[in-house]
Amino acid sequence: MPEIADKVAVVTGGSRGIGRAVAMLAARRGWRVCLSYVSDAAAAEAVVAAIADAGGQACAVRADVGAEADVEALFAAADRLGTVAGLVNNAGVVDVAARVEAMGAERLHRMMRVNVVGSLLCAREAVRRMSTRNGGRGGAIVNLSSVAARLGGAGQYVDYAAAKGAIDTFTLGLAREVAEEGIRVNAVAPGIIDTEIHASGGQPDRAWALASQIPMKRPGTADEIAAPVVWLLSDEAAYTTGAVLQVTGGR
Repeated sequence: MPEIADKVAVVTGGSRGIGRAVAMLAARRGWRVCLSYVSDAAAAEAVVAAIADAGGQACAVRADVGAEADVEALFAAADRLGTVAGLVNNAGVVDVAARVEAMGAERLHRMMRVNVVGSLLCAREAVRRMSTRNGGRGGAIVNLSSVAARLGGAGQYVDYAAAKGAIDTFTLGLAREVAEEGIRVNAVAPGIIDTEIHASGGQPDRAWALASQIPMKRPGTADEIAAPVVWLLSDEAAYTTGAVLQVTGGR
C-alpha cells in the first residue's frame, strides 16, 4: 500500500474496550481515526478528545453497523476526515448465557445482524473506497473474530461462536477476492479479554472467573489485542492476508 498522508482508519465500536484501545493506538501510529458508537456519546467523545490531546485527529459517529444507512453515514464522515485506508470491524454483541434450545429468533437475528451483517456492510464500503479496481489506493481490513469460533461456546454462546465462525470464513473469502486490488484482509481472534463486554452479557466478572482455563492463568487486556490489530493495519504486515491470528493466552 503506498504511503497515504491523510490515511483514515474506521474503527467500529470504538468508544470502549478493544475498540477504544485500537483507536488510541492507531492514532499514535499516525492514523486519523473515525470511530463509531451506538449509545454512549460521552465515552466516544472522550476517545476523540484523548486523541486530539495527543496531537492526533479523530471523529465519532453514532452508527448501528447492522443498519445500512448508518454504515453509509459512518463512511461518509470518514471521507471528510481523509482517505479511508483501514477498517477495523470491532463492533459486536453478546447476550446472556443460554443453551440453543432457549434462544429466540430476536436474539439470533440481533447476533447475526450486528456481528456478521455489520462487518460485511462495513467491508463493502471499505472495498468501494480502497480497491485499485475502483480507483482506490489500497488498504487493510482487520476483523475481530473470537476463540469461540474454534471452541464453539457450548452451554453459553453457541450463537456468538457461530457468528464469529462466519467472520473467519468471511475473512478468508474477502482476502482472496481483493488480494490483487491492493487490499489485505485479516482477523484477530481474542481469547478471554477483560473488557466491559462481559457485563453486557450479565457476567461482569466472567473474564477472571475463567482465568483457570487459560494456560497463562489470566485474561488478556484490550491493549494486548489492539497491538496485533494495528500491526495488521500497518505496512509491516504487507505480505499477510487471509490470516486469523489467535491471541488467546494459549487457550
